[in-house]
Amino acid sequence: MTRRVLMAQVMHETNTFSQLPTDLDAFRARYLHLGDDVVKAFRGTKSETAAFLDAAEEKGWTAIHPLAAAATPSGIVTKEAWTFLAGEVVKAATPRPDGILLALHGAMVTETADDAEGDLLARLRAVVGPDVPIMVTLDLHANITDRMAELASALIPYRTYPHVDQYERGRQAADLLDRAMKGEIRPVTVVARRPTIDGMDHGRTTSPGPMRDLLEKAAQFEREHGILVVGLNAGFGWADIAEAGPSVTVTGSGGSNRLKQIAEELMDEVWERRAESTAHFLSVEEAMARVKGEPAADKPWVLADVTDNPGGGAYGDATRLLAGMIEADLQNAAFCPITDPEAVAACRAAGPGATVTLPIGGKVDPAFGAPITVTGSVQYLGNGDFTFDGPMWAGLKNSMGDVAVLAVGGIEIVLASNRFQVTDHQHFLSVGIDPRAKAVIGLKSSQHFRAAYQPIAREVLTVNSGALTNPDYTLFTYRKLRRPIWPLDGIA
Repeated sequence: MTRRVLMAQVMHETNTFSQLPTDLDAFRARYLHLGDDVVKAFRGTKSETAAFLDAAEEKGWTAIHPLAAAATPSGIVTKEAWTFLAGEVVKAATPRPDGILLALHGAMVTETADDAEGDLLARLRAVVGPDVPIMVTLDLHANITDRMAELASALIPYRTYPHVDQYERGRQAADLLDRAMKGEIRPVTVVARRPTIDGMDHGRTTSPGPMRDLLEKAAQFEREHGILVVGLNAGFGWADIAEAGPSVTVTGSGGSNRLKQIAEELMDEVWERRAESTAHFLSVEEAMARVKGEPAADKPWVLADVTDNPGGGAYGDATRLLAGMIEADLQNAAFCPITDPEAVAACRAAGPGATVTLPIGGKVDPAFGAPITVTGSVQYLGNGDFTFDGPMWAGLKNSMGDVAVLAVGGIEIVLASNRFQVTDHQHFLSVGIDPRAKAVIGLKSSQHFRAAYQPIAREVLTVNSGALTNPDYTLFTYRKLRRPIWPLDGIA
């Protein structure tokens, strides 16, 4: 019998403190593929959807792929966008499939649903019933709700940050679905959490620390106790919803009591080690002193503006780190990006080689770094299209939107129209800048950049410039989050 499998991707990490609403155009700016275009866009890439497609071909399934959509993290998803995205997935569930594979984020908030993933699962269950297995891959920073755990057959978060195992998690989901459709397993999922919005070292896996220790224990439970999936979810703290924060999910076949014991045991360790962090942040001034005080080397300094990370919903146009680099008169340096469509348009109007004086950055919320007026020469103009080299998202196409490179003193500044975080060398290479040949690289990202940039770096410096993705959650006003909770309240 040929089995029919519905597979879809709908991903957004919603920063509810962002003032930028996420509409359908925001998804189109990253990607929104429908029908057969899903196959064209994802086949051969290092992604969950590619893994779903490969599994379908190998196992002889009939694949139903209504859409694959993702938007750069930003504010709450509009009702119109969610109605369309969820509607396309639910519509494809009729006639009823034999199984469902979903690539979701796990921290999506819409105008109508604080728990968008739970809402989608509920809509699907209303159509397909309780017995059709639904396997869900998730970002490691998912905010797992009780509803998600109840309605999904399995929740399978990434195990790496930077997320370089997306394809592998997709294959894991597909293999579990195959076993479930054959009747070999009947998976159920449980979740455990504690009164904390932070923990697991924010999921970092590039250095020894809490997350790597927990992953080792999770793998041991899977090997020695016959558990199907132990998921460690670092959570996404810039979401003002009741169940935001770290959690442990455990999926097994059969009763849930043992699963719950394992989840609670691991969550105890998360709670005990919640304040441990491998991250060390410098001020802009401290970072400039480090860079200026060291002799030249054959590898670049990499300066990451972690608090203006579009990958966490920040605006990508804060200027404090760039202003510090200009003031320090850094030479043979590059910076990417300043998200500023107006500045890009001004450079395009002036033309290649022109000298322009204009304000850049700081347009969305000057409180995070006001516009700075610079004079420079236009070195490059383009459409910003490129294909990821990897390790993250290898083979996927992306666009920075219309771009310009403006040379200001010794710094080449990439001005972009679309918001994005830097994860790949192609963010620079596609506009004619070789990051490996630079003395200093400034970029906007909190952790994902490390997969591509840590191997070429003399040293990585993470900089707190005081923008929207500040790791100090006490700076934000929460209204829906469960309370009391650490570190906002007096919990020892």
